[in-house]
Amino acid sequence: MNDYPKDFLELLNSVTAKRPRTVIRHILEHGFITSEELKDIYGYNHPPRAIRDVRELGIPIITYRVVGKDGRNIAAYKFGNPTDIKNNLSKSAGRTALSKELKQSLIDKYGAKCFIYLEIMDESALQVDHRIPYEIGGEIDEKNIDNYMLLSPSANRAKSWTCEHCKNWSEKDRNFCSKCFWAHPENYDHIAGKYEKIISLIFTGDEIEDYNKLIKLSSKENVSCFVKQLLHERLNGEDKF
Repeated sequence: MNDYPKDFLELLNSVTAKRPRTVIRHILEHGFITSEELKDIYGYNHPPRAIRDVRELGIPIITYRVVGKDGRNIAAYKFGNPTDIKNNLSKSAGRTALSKELKQSLIDKYGAKCFIYLEIMDESALQVDHRIPYEIGGEIDEKNIDNYMLLSPSANRAKSWTCEHCKNWSEKDRNFCSKCFWAHPENYDHIAGKYEKIISLIFTGDEIEDYNKLIKLSSKENVSCFVKQLLHERLNGEDKF
């Protein structure tokens, strides 16, 4: 602990929220913390979220890989350079909580649905997130609601995990993020740096019967591959069905 600058230690000791404080105290005592320890010792089933809590306080955290108990590579986290504390993260207060008014404005404009999965949901289940991750883009004025998106809890977790494992997490290029599926699923060039496209399909009501037919026609093969085959044949005049 004595190896860290005084102002850095003061920032660490100023954290009172349970989850980020738990991470901070463990790293101070052991030098690092792993995703395995976050799950097994502290019961955090989504380790990147706990680490994100720390980063949102302006505290630099480095992600690297170590070998877990079962021999697989797992994520480990340690403090970065104390001089990398970001002044634009409103220092130890962390980021500003997004308002209820912002969420309602998004719902009024787009409806109560997840931007990623396009699933209609109960308004209370939806979460507001920055289109460009806060850790990269910083705080943005809520007056422009199109800088934000509505996500289901599962989509928010998937986005957090993908962004934290993207090369841009360390490079922090806003323009790169703005062209990513996870920021603008309605118009994007890549998915976390990969030249890919994705369509999310949800079957409800009478559509369930169509889904069941797809399962039967695919002969238990990968349904996604089968759907792509059907589309390819239809678009190229080779429709056999």
